[in-house]
Amino acid sequence: MKFELTKEFLQEIIDKIDRQEFELIKTELSELHNVDIAELIEELDEEYGKILFELFEDETSAEILVELDEENREAVLEDLSSQEIAEDLIENLDSDDAADIIADLPSEKKVEVLSHIEDIEHASDIVDLLSYPENTAGGLMAKELIKVNEKWAVLRCVREMRKQAEEVDNVYTIYVVDDDDVLLGTLSLKKLLLSTEKTFIKNIYNEKVFSVKANSDDEEVANIMEKYDLIVLPVVDDLNRLIGRITIDDVVDVMKEEAMEDYNKASGISEQVDASDNVLTLTRARLPWLLIGLMGGIMGAEVIGIFDIENNIELAFFTPLIAAMGGNVGVQSAAIIVQGLASNNLGMDSLAQRLIKELGVALLNGIICSGLIMIITSLIGYPYSISFTVSISLMAVIIFAALFGTFIPLVLDKYKIDPALATGPFITTVNDVLGLFIYFMIGKLFLNL
Repeated sequence: MKFELTKEFLQEIIDKIDRQEFELIKTELSELHNVDIAELIEELDEEYGKILFELFEDETSAEILVELDEENREAVLEDLSSQEIAEDLIENLDSDDAADIIADLPSEKKVEVLSHIEDIEHASDIVDLLSYPENTAGGLMAKELIKVNEKWAVLRCVREMRKQAEEVDNVYTIYVVDDDDVLLGTLSLKKLLLSTEKTFIKNIYNEKVFSVKANSDDEEVANIMEKYDLIVLPVVDDLNRLIGRITIDDVVDVMKEEAMEDYNKASGISEQVDASDNVLTLTRARLPWLLIGLMGGIMGAEVIGIFDIENNIELAFFTPLIAAMGGNVGVQSAAIIVQGLASNNLGMDSLAQRLIKELGVALLNGIICSGLIMIITSLIGYPYSISFTVSISLMAVIIFAALFGTFIPLVLDKYKIDPALATGPFITTVNDVLGLFIYFMIGKLFLNL
């Protein structure tokens, strides 16, 4: 059953900590998942959180630590010695989680923790993982896996797998390699069980296997696993030697982080922030795009000032409509393109084909919207000249905004710039200014502004 953290439960835990009823707390929380315990710790004050964390056995504490956010994790680790971190926590974690924990430590403490890890092979795996950038397949992978040699018979294969399984919490796939550890394929557990003891692995393994290089971008990893519905993906080096594997839980985290990053950029937030961050951090993340919007507003005012609208003051009444429609259409077009780029489902269409398709959509939307505004303004009682000018202007602005919203993210992507920057405030601000310019230029043409 899903656990829901309430204020009442939180206060109950605080009261029990104050009364030092630690065994009662452990019993009460023993049924909870580690993620739920981590959530509870994050909601407590720092001192209470530390006390609660220290109540659990080493293996459980290590798993809880992985689920904590960066701020609470740092608070917990700062009170532990390098030896305690190594022996009580790191040695109870898979290599990928252990590397993530150690990577956040200060340089000096990082070296000390590694020196206290008794399992030399585990320490070596962690050091290897720390050498990869965080946003790569190497930075995501774990070293623990099951692999067998193509030359082994089934009997030896089972014997070797039992030894390797002691170091692996979850066995997703059995990988087949040659004498040089080059990845050849995967082995079906069903085929292994149904084969005779003397059958060689090379005769029963599946050669079809997806893999990624260690330096591949984490978004590429996520896209491959999503496209082919994989729960685990092997990682190889430049010589195609098997060096690790990435599981779906790690990729889900990447997807969430990328989605949040794109959403922030589309909303005009320049940094990765949380609602719990301080005022200065939140202000610093939001202010740049607000300033750009401010400059856009000033430019929009200057555009209006260029034209003489005293004799057709009704045109001013429709400036919010023109600006809003241009911004909305531009954001819609950009959002569809950015989403397609992120999920690699734009197909093989060229830039010209994309623009032509968006032009068709814009024309249809423009005809409907401009027709409606023509009818509505005429019924309200505006002069025909004003209704016609507003209607034609709206059509032109919708077409321009749609093409602009499509063109910009595609160009940014071509030059390896995050296309998510093209959505939100950027598109809105540019379309506001240029949309108003188009509006008043058409007004000048038809109404002699």
